[in-house]
Amino acid sequence: MNATIIYASLTGNNEEVAEIIQKQLQEQGVQTQLIEISQADAFELSSADLAIVVPYTYGEGDLPEEGLDFYEDLLDADLTGVVFGVAGSGDEWYADEYCKAVTEFDQQLAGTKATRGAQPVFIDLHPEAEDEQRLAVFTTNLIQTATQLEV
Repeated sequence: MNATIIYASLTGNNEEVAEIIQKQLQEQGVQTQLIEISQADAFELSSADLAIVVPYTYGEGDLPEEGLDFYEDLLDADLTGVVFGVAGSGDEWYADEYCKAVTEFDQQLAGTKATRGAQPVFIDLHPEAEDEQRLAVFTTNLIQTATQLEV
């Protein structure tokens, strides 16, 4: 099984979230590739078993500017057979805008015919121990969903 993890990070928090996900997947025997979002190609995700996106939310609920092309390309991508998940760090202080990019990427990926393997994970600021536990459930769910699809 292989996974492509795409992240966008301003403060380093989302890069750390992506690295935690990568480590957890590797510990379960998944081959991983970590890509910064400006270098990602939505159409290449079709060759992955798992596609994970870790975006930040900017300003008033905005998507990462360097990820807008990737986000828009997802509209035309056919990711049938790919299992996806979205996680990300935000600041709860922003209330309704908290982790809005996580929700928007989750919805965009759902439109690619990919299968949601786990519910989105929202992390307040820097990932703590309890966030790592929630991410462990997230990664396990992704793997289990992909395994079920293969049967």
